[in-house]
Amino acid sequence: MRLYLIRHPPPAVAEGTCYGRTDLPLAGPINTLVARLQPHLPAGLPLYSSPLQRCRQLAEALHPRPHYDPRLQEMDFGLWEQQSWSAIDRQAIDQWAADPLHFCPPRGESAAQLVQRVRDFLAELCARERSGDCILVTHAGVIKALQGLVHRLPVQAWMSLGFDYGSLTLLDVAGLPTVACPD
Repeated sequence: MRLYLIRHPPPAVAEGTCYGRTDLPLAGPINTLVARLQPHLPAGLPLYSSPLQRCRQLAEALHPRPHYDPRLQEMDFGLWEQQSWSAIDRQAIDQWAADPLHFCPPRGESAAQLVQRVRDFLAELCARERSGDCILVTHAGVIKALQGLVHRLPVQAWMSLGFDYGSLTLLDVAGLPTVACPD
């Protein structure tokens, strides 16, 4: 099974703003992106998307019947959402840097919680879509977690991966039921 992983287009948000679960609109039209992506996406594949509008708008432009799954949403930064990164308490940022997998922003979720819900989605997807490939329209954090799970990367390695807005990444997920993300 192969996953065609698409990161959403740029959202309408000020540079330097912390956002994850915030449901932001897109910064602009997506026609050019859709035209660029379509030739690389095999026709007829099921498409799963985060329900957040920055993903949903692209999913609906690419597929007549996308499936929405909340487990494909970006990490929830809790009280940090919509704050400037420079306004967030430096001590809290340092605590996060010291334990990036388990630190949880106030009223948010940890990267470990993100990985667990992505792992659950992946196992269910593998069971449901045994016969073929799938397209996912999602967020950088989810794509990083998928890479970590499938390639069994150490936390620092998968968390440091970068994926551009509107990028397409092909991920071979053979052996899905046995994937694990080391702590």
